[in-house]
Amino acid sequence: MSDRQTGTVKWFNVEKGFGFIIPDDASDDIFVHHTGIEQDGFRRLDEGQLVEFSVTNSERGLIAEKVTTLS
Repeated sequence: MSDRQTGTVKWFNVEKGFGFIIPDDASDDIFVHHTGIEQDGFRRLDEGQLVEFSVTNSERGLIAEKVTTLS
């Protein structure tokens, strides 16, 4: 599952460094950790922000990686 997808940030907890993305294909929400965000400096996402990402399947479920903002 390495194809790029787009979606919207459902929520992101800056203090804990993780959140969830709602993919545009209406599949289940995808976990995102701050280490998966491609951004200089402090890595964070804002609720409602449009993003593009790759998906990796882990033992805990789907994880967004190589996350970049579109807005």
